[in-house]
Amino acid sequence: MLIRPAARSDAEAVASVHLAARRSATMPPGIHPDGDVRRWLARRLGQDDVWVAELDGEVVGYARFTPTWLDDLYVLPTYAGQGVGSALLDLVKAQRPDGFCLWVFEMNTPARGFYARHGLIELEHTDGSANEEKRPDLRMAWLGAEPLRYLRSLIDEVDEQLGDLLARRAALTAAVQDIKHDTTRDPDRERAIAAALARRAPALGEERLARIAHVIISESLDAAGH
Repeated sequence: MLIRPAARSDAEAVASVHLAARRSATMPPGIHPDGDVRRWLARRLGQDDVWVAELDGEVVGYARFTPTWLDDLYVLPTYAGQGVGSALLDLVKAQRPDGFCLWVFEMNTPARGFYARHGLIELEHTDGSANEEKRPDLRMAWLGAEPLRYLRSLIDEVDEQLGDLLARRAALTAAVQDIKHDTTRDPDRERAIAAALARRAPALGEERLARIAHVIISESLDAAGH
């Protein structure tokens, strides 16, 4: 087996692997016409890192990845279970020693098992509202050579987003108070907020999220001078 960087001349072969592998995998059907997929992947060859696995001159698998994400890892169905996917995943690990994440459909238990056997962990589950197929998925990660450092880097990313969201929440609370002109709390609304948060973060549970929401609202009011 030869693992090498993809050339632009590999675009058609890469697209054929992608389409064949997706059709045979335990995942939702693609929502784009084959022609659109081929054109899109051809463009990605000039932007992302793309490596192919070649046997006897035939491209039988490929991996496409960015500095922080493994976006594609597909193998022709006729070569599944022959070590092609493992070789490509090892290549990505070598290229990204500090760690990387990927998304996999929740229903795709073979892929989840494959990644778990190769040391990746499941980080978070979603309802699929953010993906094109609108099907539940989950984020997996290879933690790299320094797992604690990598996980903390992911926490730092979340904290940055959380800081932005809290700033927006506080600004909106202040705007509401300028209209209400009082600090009367609405228990029914706060319970509804906690319930909505619990649907997005079920692992925390409604009771914990109610306490978190109470503190956010209280501190936002205090920051607004109410």
